Parts: sequence; structure tokens; C-alpha cells
Amino acid sequence: MEKKYSSPVITVKPESSIFDALLQMQTNFVKHIVITDKNMPLGIVTERDINRFLGEDKTAHVMDEIPIKHVMQKNVITITDGMEEQFNQCATRMETFKIGSVVLVNDNGELIGVISRTDLTKSYASDFGGKYLVKNFMNKKVVTCRRSDSLKFALSLMNKNQVSRLVVTDENGYPLGIISTNTLLTHSDYFTKGNTRSRDYLLPIGGDKLTVGDLITDELLTINEGGDLALAASKMIKNKVGGIPVVDSKRNLIGIVSKTDVVKAFSIVASHEELKSKYKELY
Repeated sequence: MEKKYSSPVITVKPESSIFDALLQMQTNFVKHIVITDKNMPLGIVTERDINRFLGEDKTAHVMDEIPIKHVMQKNVITITDGMEEQFNQCATRMETFKIGSVVLVNDNGELIGVISRTDLTKSYASDFGGKYLVKNFMNKKVVTCRRSDSLKFALSLMNKNQVSRLVVTDENGYPLGIISTNTLLTHSDYFTKGNTRSRDYLLPIGGDKLTVGDLITDELLTINEGGDLALAASKMIKNKVGGIPVVDSKRNLIGIVSKTDVVKAFSIVASHEELKSKYKELY
């Protein structure tokens, strides 16, 4: 099978600190890190896992003192390389367990790759055009903010609503752009200023005066509710974003479609295609 999955895989050791893991995420532009020992996957951790852990941890330990093994998800969902219908199986696992990636291992259980939502979104864009519309899978619950809101307020809004992104709107509710935790991590100067004692790692040091408008671009990316979901998936890959605001014919914001939604569609359409194939074989 052609290897379409993400490569290389970024890993850290169990005793590596939260700080080390976040630095690897920022440097390599990835949203997940695999924790390994002798190339055996022990766990996986995302930026959201770290953010949640730090929000709940009330100890005086600083980020470069807390081993990543205390944060990682230990129930690693794996799939063996060469398994038939590999992407179909991954989509089903991601949807069932509500996870963002599946670890790929060889017959000995050793880590050889990671298949992520991005990989499945890319595959859906190329293979399943014309199958579903955006409105069939979009999320109608949209958390919004304004350009004038502070970055700290935007981050607190994401944490409160347990979402990874906010749609930025104008005073009339029309979408202007998106800001996400990944946007904040990418722009964070926390790792270059030698400050390892603050837990506000997603916020620029001394950047209390910065607003959402300082980080979003002027280029607005949206998709119509009647658009092909494969087109939305293609836009996400092309623009390197995890979600796109959905608008109606009057440009009103009515939802958001994300890679998670595409994975859900993938898991459904893949099983349908598999059933149709088996039906043709039988008859």
C-alpha cells in the first residue's frame, strides 16, 4: 500500500518534560507527540492534553520539571502496517474513540508511523468528491470572538467551551477569520525567551496588549453550506487549517466544519463503499 501517512513521527521519552514536548510541537508544526521507549509506543499527547493538565494541576512544579508521562494518554490506539483498508480502519477508530491520530506499528509492535486527521482529510479530498455536502456534517454550535478581544480572553473562551478554535466575527456577526490554539502555539515566543516558569505558554510573553486581530490574517476562508465536503477538506489541506466557517447564501455564519467532521464522513463513506464492493462480489 502506498504510504500516505504523516512522516516523520516526532517522539519524546517518558521522562522528557512538558516543556520539551511543547517545544517539539512548535518546532515541527505537529499537534501530537508519541511517547516511546526503545521505539515502543507507550502513549500519545496533544497540546490540548497539556493545556487541560496544566489547568487542573495545582502544584508548584514548573513545566520543565513535569515529566510528559504524567500527561500522556496511555491507551494508545494502534494499527498494524499493511493491514487491509488501513485508512478505513483508522477513520473508524478515530470516530469511535474520539482521537486525532492512530499509531502505526509493525508486527513487533514497534512504532513506524502515525496516521492523523490531516492524512484522512487529504485522502477524503482526493477520493470522495461528490459523496456528501458540508451541511450534512458541519457543527452548528460555533464559539465566536471579536478582533478587539484580548488573546487571553480568546484562550479562556476556548478552554471554557473545550474547543480548539474560535470564529472571529465583526459587529454584525459576519465571519472575519479563525484563531486557534495552534495559532497561539505557532506565534508563541515563550520558548525563545528562556522563560520556563510561566504556564501561559500559548500567550506571547508580555503580550497582554495583543488582541485577536494582531494574529489573524486578512484573508477570509469560508465555505457554503451546500458545498462539497471534499472541497472543504481540500481547502483545509491547502490552507493548513483544522476548520472552516460555514456560511449561507447571504454570508451569515451558520456553522463550522473541521477535520473531525471529515473523519466522521470518511468512516461512514468508507464502510458504505466496502459494503457495496462486497455486495457486487456476491451478486
